[in-house]
Amino acid sequence: MLMPDSRREALQLYRPPFAALRMIDDDVHGPPRRRDRDTLRIAHFISLSGPAGIWGPCSINSAMLAVQEINARGGVLGREIEIAIHDAGAAPDEIADAATDIVRSGSADIILGSHMSAVRLILRDVFTGHLPYIYTPIYEGGERTPGLLAIGETPPRQARPAIMWLTEKKRARRWYLIGSDYVWPWQSHRAVKRYIAEAGGCVVGEDFVALGRDDHTPYLERIRSAQPDVVFISLIGLDGILFNRAFAEHGLAGQMLRLANCMDETVSLGIGADNTENLFAASGYFVNAPTAANEAFRDRYHRAFGCYAPVPGSTAQSNYEGLYFLDALSRRAGTLEPRSLIAAADGITYQAARGTVGIQRRRAEMPIYLAQADGLDFRLLAQF
Repeated sequence: MLMPDSRREALQLYRPPFAALRMIDDDVHGPPRRRDRDTLRIAHFISLSGPAGIWGPCSINSAMLAVQEINARGGVLGREIEIAIHDAGAAPDEIADAATDIVRSGSADIILGSHMSAVRLILRDVFTGHLPYIYTPIYEGGERTPGLLAIGETPPRQARPAIMWLTEKKRARRWYLIGSDYVWPWQSHRAVKRYIAEAGGCVVGEDFVALGRDDHTPYLERIRSAQPDVVFISLIGLDGILFNRAFAEHGLAGQMLRLANCMDETVSLGIGADNTENLFAASGYFVNAPTAANEAFRDRYHRAFGCYAPVPGSTAQSNYEGLYFLDALSRRAGTLEPRSLIAAADGITYQAARGTVGIQRRRAEMPIYLAQADGLDFRLLAQF
């Protein structure tokens, strides 16, 4: 089946020059290989296709930059990182098969993941009890699987203060929730409804949209009829781009606010400057965050990949951060033995592009910014 023009055109914005990316093709099939104790082998599951595939190129860049920097300093506990990229946007059975092959072949020491929460549920079932697994992007929270460490923003730190700010500053009372139809929006919306009620507001409608759906007209008509003050958007990647374009084209951008739950500069580029009126986002990272750590990260990123490289927004930067988290974790544990590594996580602090991040009770603690879209950029309004 041919791809609709709107989706095909949006994908064209993000076609990466993959030949220029340094990726290690690690054959995970065949009999188990003897491990090279001088190398730390990381299997990195990144969405290179599907709705979240828009973050693939900048996520790979960010991961490879961290690998280069850490290896230049002597590696992780003296072991040089070798990274193999796997497509986390593939079909679920293909992802599960790839993960199973990694366990059977012994071809990785650590798992790193930057992908949708639905994929995390697949991978954790395979890797639990076998390999440490670091999950980097924003997610719904509550992950307690042994051996799995999640370092992304969660609703209490990310969504709640943004809802309170819009309630106070913009007098937002009526909210409409729309998200992709999988676990991250389902669970996030449960928390968001509590925060809206806590702020004295009400939810006037909610929809979950099948991944990959292009026609948002029925949802936009329901939103128009409900007349909310704010539309809370948990649509992932390319699906969020197409929805926000249609939202503006239907004349709704000037009538109500939007608060996006997973929005960065890559997504705003796809939406287009003419379609971002009254669009807000909350995140632990924006490209223009005025910190010394971020300025240094941006400078190194552009020196490595050029000034026209894909923008390393929040999702991409989390790949960079995940590797620095691993480095700090290993130094604190003094070993890469899985149980010791996991035990060292609680109470740790580490440095990356966001500055200082701490892990308390298996949840990442970091500054959260609220920003408003300004063309293709974001203007920071508040820090929580």
